Amino acid sequence: MDTLAKAVEKLDRKGYLDIDIDPNMDLVAEINKLKKEKNAIILAHYYQESEIQDIADYIGDSLGLAQMAEATDADMIVFAGVHFMAETAKMLNPRKKVVLPDLKAGCSLSDSCPAPLFKQFKEQYPDHVVVSYINCTAALKTVTDICCTSSNAEVIINSIPKEKGIIFAPDKNLGAYLQKKTGRDNMILWNGACMVHEIFSHEKITKLMVEHPDAKFIAHPECEAHILDKADFIGSTSQLLKYTKDNEAQKFIVATESGILHQMELASPSKVFIPAPPNNTCACNDCPHMKRNTMEKLYLCMKYEQPEVILDQNVIDQGRVCIDRMMEISKAAGFKA
Repeated sequence: MDTLAKAVEKLDRKGYLDIDIDPNMDLVAEINKLKKEKNAIILAHYYQESEIQDIADYIGDSLGLAQMAEATDADMIVFAGVHFMAETAKMLNPRKKVVLPDLKAGCSLSDSCPAPLFKQFKEQYPDHVVVSYINCTAALKTVTDICCTSSNAEVIINSIPKEKGIIFAPDKNLGAYLQKKTGRDNMILWNGACMVHEIFSHEKITKLMVEHPDAKFIAHPECEAHILDKADFIGSTSQLLKYTKDNEAQKFIVATESGILHQMELASPSKVFIPAPPNNTCACNDCPHMKRNTMEKLYLCMKYEQPEVILDQNVIDQGRVCIDRMMEISKAAGFKA
C-alpha cells in the first residue's frame, strides 16, 4: 500500500492526511503553484493562523465567505475554516469540489445544537419562524427557515413580521443581544454558546480598561451580556475590523478570537490591539478548532484533494433554502459583508 492510500485509510480517525513532507519545502510557493494548476480558490476565516490568512485569496467572516463561495468560478474550493463553513460552501456549489485541511476542525457552538434534539424543541412552537445562525450543522440548516450571520442578523430579524414568533438557534448570547436590539420579546432562544466567546473574564477586562483608559473596548455579539454591556462597540468580525480602521482611537481591547488581530494590525500598523483575556491562564483567546488547520495540512489537502466535504443531495437541497433566503433578504436590504 502506497503512502497516500495509507493516509486516506487513516482519514476517518485523524481528520487530515498524515503524510510527511520535506521540512525545507517552500509551502507558500507550492500552495500558490497548486492554486494555478487546479484552478483552486482558498477561502480563509479571520480566525485562521496569520500564515494561512496571508496566502488566502479571500479572508472574511461567515457572511463574506458565503458570498464569495457562491460567486466563485474556481473548480476547487479550499476552505481554511471550520466544518460548518465548508458545508455551507458545498451547499452553494454542489458540483464543485470542496476540501478542508482538517475534517475535525469543528465548532463548539455548532455542536451545541444537535438537529434531532432541535427538531423536538421546534415541535413545541409550530407557528414560529426558525432563524439559525450560520454557525450550525448542515443538518440543522435543513430544519431552518432563514439563516443569518452576526453581520446581518439584525436585518434578518427585522425582516420578519413583529407579530410572528421566532426560534433563534443555536447561540443564546447572540440571540439575547438581538432581542435587546430589536425589542422582539416573542423570540425563543436555544441554549447554545461558543466556548471561545463565553470565557472572557469580566474582572481581567475591567483591569485592562483601567490600565488603558484611552483604549476602546470592542466585542463580538457572541460574548455574554455582562461583557457586551462594557463595550464601546459590538459587531461581527468584519464590523470590528472596519471599526478599528475608521475610529480615531489608537488603542483597542478586542473581545473575540485573537486571529482577527492579524488583519487589524495589517490595516492599522500604527495602532495597538490588545486581546481581551479569558478566565484561564492563556494570554489570549484562540479557537482550538480553527487552529487545527496548518500550512502543511493546507498544502496536502490541495495536492491530494483530500479530505473532501461530502453532503447528501437531499441535505444540500433542503439546507440551501435557508441560506438562499438569507442572501435574498440581505441583498434586498442592500446589506454587504
